[in-house]
Amino acid sequence: MTALSLKDLSISYGDTRITHGVNIDIAEGESFALVGESGSGKSTVLKAIAGLAPQWAGSISAFGKPRSHGIDGHFARACQMVFQDPYGSLHPRKTVDATLTEPLAIHGVGDRNARVETAMTSVGLDRKFRFRFPHQLSGGQRQRVAIARALVLQPKILLLDEPTSALDVSVQAEILNLLKRLRREQNLTFLMVTHNLPVVSFLCDRVAVMRHGRIVEIADVAALKKGELQDPYSRELIELSADHAD
Repeated sequence: MTALSLKDLSISYGDTRITHGVNIDIAEGESFALVGESGSGKSTVLKAIAGLAPQWAGSISAFGKPRSHGIDGHFARACQMVFQDPYGSLHPRKTVDATLTEPLAIHGVGDRNARVETAMTSVGLDRKFRFRFPHQLSGGQRQRVAIARALVLQPKILLLDEPTSALDVSVQAEILNLLKRLRREQNLTFLMVTHNLPVVSFLCDRVAVMRHGRIVEIADVAALKKGELQDPYSRELIELSADHAD
């Protein structure tokens, strides 16, 4: 079954067109990556899906149900986003408990105490952190809170915007392993934006390469690992990634 479908998605900010006719179908349980240089439009795609870039044309649907342009509570229950910066995405004056309880209150979900504890356990956070503030947590712990916040509504789709890029290298592997485990245990579908091709190779099944707001190639990650992407720009990205690794 198709979990997330984008058809002819064109996104604008004012008079400026950011993406042009993006078409993606992501299967249930699949992990799909969007890659490309800064400004290619990949993060804008996530924002449109999440309702943070409301000026778009085309269609966005989750499990066959279309997303409206405004606030869409039903869609939000199915699809949640984890942001790049765990320092900026958590309110500094809200405890972990308040951060995790807020989405449940907004959507009128009961059994909040149990749901908060389950979400914390699923991301490997001890209950002693429940009433701490963000400044009392490490970067990795903050990102675990951000992931728990996304999971507390029990969505089936996670949008991941560079989920490890703001973390120390030693912590990045922990979060990637956590995401891989969560996907397996909860049958989650991922759409991840990243510039890090080794992360794509580790976590994803397929990859779409974006340039100037357009998708130039969609390929299996096996082709990425073998260096067999077809588009010249895709091959250029692989070469740049290899240079940085050196």
